[in-house]
Parts: sequence; structure tokens; C-alpha cells
Amino acid sequence: MSSLQTLEALLAEQLIRQPDAVALIEEDRRITYQEFDRLCDGTASWLAAQGIGRGDRVAVWLVNRLEWLALLFASGRLGATLVAVNTRYRAHELQYILEKSQARLLVLELNFRKIDFPGILADVSRDAVRALERVAVLNPGPQALPDTILGRPTVAFSLDDLPSGETGSGGSADALSILFTTSGTTSGPKLVMHTQGTITTHSRRVAQAYQFLEDGVCLLAALPLCGVFGFNAVLGAFAAGKPVVLMDVFDGEKAAHLIGLHRVTHVFGSDEVFRRISDHGVGDHPFPSLRVCGFAAFQPGIETFGRIAWQRGIPLYGLYGSSEVQALFSLNRPDGDFQDRLKGGGLPASPTAQVRIRDVDTGRIQPAGRSGMIEIRSDTNFIGYLDNPEATAKAITPDGYFMTGDVGYLRDDGGFVYQTRQGDAMRLAGYLVDPVEIENALKDIPGIDNAQVVELLQGGRAACAAFVILAPGAGLDEAKVKAALGSTLAAFKIPVRVWPIAEYPSTQSANGVKIQRAKLRDMAMQKMKDVS
Repeated sequence: MSSLQTLEALLAEQLIRQPDAVALIEEDRRITYQEFDRLCDGTASWLAAQGIGRGDRVAVWLVNRLEWLALLFASGRLGATLVAVNTRYRAHELQYILEKSQARLLVLELNFRKIDFPGILADVSRDAVRALERVAVLNPGPQALPDTILGRPTVAFSLDDLPSGETGSGGSADALSILFTTSGTTSGPKLVMHTQGTITTHSRRVAQAYQFLEDGVCLLAALPLCGVFGFNAVLGAFAAGKPVVLMDVFDGEKAAHLIGLHRVTHVFGSDEVFRRISDHGVGDHPFPSLRVCGFAAFQPGIETFGRIAWQRGIPLYGLYGSSEVQALFSLNRPDGDFQDRLKGGGLPASPTAQVRIRDVDTGRIQPAGRSGMIEIRSDTNFIGYLDNPEATAKAITPDGYFMTGDVGYLRDDGGFVYQTRQGDAMRLAGYLVDPVEIENALKDIPGIDNAQVVELLQGGRAACAAFVILAPGAGLDEAKVKAALGSTLAAFKIPVRVWPIAEYPSTQSANGVKIQRAKLRDMAMQKMKDVS
């Protein structure tokens, strides 16, 4: 990769083209590219004063704010690495990431709203974070800076009190830029490595593919920067030279207000994000400025909501991404059929990216229309998992494809459709079945508000069962539910049991609430044992 593929070069392009244009909007403050460059200079000098240089790692435990981005670009100038820490993490997760990343500096804001940072820090083992040398506290205020945190000396960090002077450039395209966390296992999450080159190259391609280069574009950063979904959207807008409206944390009512106030054109988020924005939209067509609303569906029933959203002028497009291949990897086309627009997947942002589908049983590469595991090869893929060569080797094929662990199929137009996680896909009567298909059918039955379907064994054969959340006052007649499904689904897709449940076990990710299907599978198996 060339020297142009650095974070510094990404900003330099805008300094040449439009130094006085607005880059970021935070509350009532508007920051131009030139002002942001000065903040990055000062932040880089401040980091250098803390002993941070090329190869060092800085853990950033902040909500979306200007300082987060200044630390990213400043770290890039020094050749250092930002470790993205989710503000929803608790003590054991924070401890794990600090220990695995060997971060020398932790940057945080004490007592942000309802987050008890001191309480979380109190449960972190000091011995487990030996590499940590000091903790920086954002805008501590007079007499509010503790002497130590985690047994390390503290230092104040404020954009209003930065040193002057230039640090030079230690950044390069192959320098490790950022560490993201991916799905955890019993031993904790893996740390996904991306270089400045993979980040900036992908950002430029996203700017092109997602219509960021058009006139009048403005992005609402509704998702946390600590996850790729929020991060890649902001960097894509930055690469296009378009303003970004920062939300420290997502709120549906505030997001709806900001969309109208700033004539926002682009928003990315989960289906729940857009449901909450829609709830606060006034009138039949509340957001006339919107052009691209890229979403990932975490809940069933997206087609029903999607139809209503499009009727109200909220243009929803399914997309695809992950920490390893980066978010906004692909997006569905506006000229596709309505149902196709809402499906995960789409056309890759990179014209050189390659997607193939491998049969999960035979290992053969599948033709268009046949489901299997999605594999992706691109020059913007991650470079591996930090200090975990075994996991890296298991995730990447000998010819360089990342094995996503997701199930989908190729389309004839060169795009693909994401169906489900490989662990969630069900093998019923010899067919690979997406549980969402059955869940959507269940939600169409009056009295059922939500549904989750999992695979189980019955008499040595694979079958499925469903957990449903009922509408207030509704009852469950299991026989009638099965009969209703029989009119729309093949017999082998009808759940052998349908159980009511008050709420689903879930976990909070950077992008929203995700239902824990593995726990539901365990619950279903236990229920079947109890009646056997």
C-alpha cells in the first residue's frame, strides 16, 4: 500500500481541498478540518509527552465525542495504536482487553451519566494490567482528578489545554491503527487488527459506494465509534469530506431532532435504531433529507417494518460487515426489489473484493443461489487477531479468504445475501434453513409480537422449536399456531413446540441488543427433556 493510505493523508486531502469546511458537529460546536488538524497536532504532542510512540497502544474508553477521533488521528501520526473499548464493558471485559492489548495508557471520562466508571475500575485486578503506566481522565475539573486509578498515576486530558508543537510523522500504511473486539468465547473476545492502510482504503471505497460524494451529504453518527459499524460510517464520511454529526449515545428522540436540524442524509444502525427514530418522526414523511439508511437486522419482522419505513421516506437498505472485513463492506442497490433491498448482504464497496460460498457439509464452492458459508477476500480485510496466530490461521483459508462463519448465497448480479450466523442456521430435512424465515411467519400470526426459532433434536432427528412473546392480553393456542404456519411453510419448517416467554436472554453489543440464541437452544433442549 502506498504512503497515501494513512490517516494523516486522509485528513491532508481535506486540508488541501476545503480547510474551512465543517468536518464535525458536536452539540452546538462546529469543527472545521483545519481546526481538527490543530487538535490532532496538540493531541499527538500530548500523547508523546505521556511517552507514547510508534508501536504503543492507547486504550480509549469513551463515548462518541471529538476527543475519540482526535486520539485516533493523533495516535496514527505517532504510529501508535488505538484500542477501542466499549463503554458498556464491565470490569472483567475491561481487564481482559487491557491485559491482552498491553495498553500503556488508558483514556476515560469519570462518571459519564449513569455509567459508574469508578465502580467498574474497582473490580479490575491491578496485577492483570501490568503494562498500563498511567490513566488519563478527560476534563476532570478543578480538584476532581484522583491521584491514582488502577494503582497508576493519573493525568488530565483536555482539548482546551493541549501543548503546541509538531511531533513529526511516525505513521505508515502498514502501521497497526486500531484494535477492535470481536465475539467472545469462554476465554474472552479476540482483538481484531487493522492497519492504517486497511482503514483508509476501505474508507475511500465506502465514500464512493455509499453516495457520500454527492452534494449536501451529512452523516448522523448514531452508533458507538468503538464498534466497526459506527467507526466505518464516520471514516467513510470523513474520506468524502462530508460533515459528521456526533451523538455521544443514541437516543431516538434526539436522533430524530438532529436529522431535521442538520438535514442528515445518511444514518447507519440496527433495525431497532430506525424503529426508535421512526417513533419520533412527525407526519407521513418526517425526514425528507434522508437518502441512505443502512441497517443490520437483529429482530424478526423487518419486512413489515421496512415497508412502513419506506412509505414514510426512511430508505432502509440491508448491508453486511464484521470487525474482520470492516462494517459497510456491502450494501444493497436502490434499484433492487423491495424485499431484496432489506436483505443483509448486497454489492461489495470494493470493486476488487471477492465473495464465495462454500457448502458447510461437502466443502465445495457453491454456484449462485445455493446457500453455504460466506468467505471473503479483500485487501481491506483484517491482518489477523492480536497475539493469536492459531485463531488467525483457523479464520483464513490458504488462498486468503476470511471464513466469516455466516451463511448466505451469491446472487446473479455479483452481490450476495446474508442469511444467518452459521451457528444459528438449521439443517432440517436435509435443507439449510434460516430461522428468520420461520420467525417472520410466526410474527404474522395475530397475538404474537416476537419470535425466536432454534434447532433441537427430537427422536434423533433435527427439528426446530419456537419461543414467542405474546401481545398484551393474548393467549397461546399451540395447535392453532402450527396450523397457521402450515399454510405458508413446508411441514419440516413447522416448530415441534411453541413456548411463550416473557423476554429473551440477550447481550448488549456496540451496535445494539443481540438475542442469545445459544441460551435459547439450551432452554429448548431442557424443556424437551422435562417432558420426555
